[in-house]
Amino acid sequence: MGSFLIYTMTNKLSIKQWQEEERPREKLKVKGAATLSDAELIAIILGSGHKEETAVDVARNLISSNENSLRELSKMTVDKLMEKKGIGSSKAIAITAVFEIAKRFSSTEIKSLAQIQSSAYAVKIISPILRDLSHEECWVMYLNRANKLISKERLSIGGVSATVVDIKIVIKNALDKLASSIILIHNHPSGNPKPGENDKVQTRLLKDAAALFDISLLDHLIIAGDEYFSFADDGIM
Repeated sequence: MGSFLIYTMTNKLSIKQWQEEERPREKLKVKGAATLSDAELIAIILGSGHKEETAVDVARNLISSNENSLRELSKMTVDKLMEKKGIGSSKAIAITAVFEIAKRFSSTEIKSLAQIQSSAYAVKIISPILRDLSHEECWVMYLNRANKLISKERLSIGGVSATVVDIKIVIKNALDKLASSIILIHNHPSGNPKPGENDKVQTRLLKDAAALFDISLLDHLIIAGDEYFSFADDGIM
């Protein structure tokens, strides 16, 4: 009996030895992706575990070490993922790629030429790109006379606490796209959506410069996690 217990504790069944209906890939094929747990979905991406743990075990450990949150997991860099046992370069890159696809899908499911009718709608479009970044980025939305989105573009990448608004580039791009109005957006990795003095100064400068070319700055949005600040809604445009 003792030797049997030692064997079962040190030799875990591989996923291939599981009952077929319990294997993540087969389960997805038969029952659909929605029936799989987060760990089972991540396990499919991993493809395999290591000699001590199955891919599902590795996935569970990975998720549990990130507050049991896929969103927190999505913030991990390739290097940080590779620090986890059972995750090498290829697996870390695959996980990162999947989360990037999800982020882009969330952002692009709203088609170009969607009409921007409120700050909340603009945030819905841009927030998936910016809300979880560990550095600041500045983006611009270009709109036509009907406030329909022509395009959205990243203007600059900054550090942890600052980014740069190149007013000349914003105006040039707006003119090239025949945009009638623009929305400036940047993120605060600190999680505090309140604007600083520099944010207010840049907003005034961009608004005045755009007006010279008959282009309206409709809003300046600050994304901070799940929160946001709208200059237009707050009446300080």
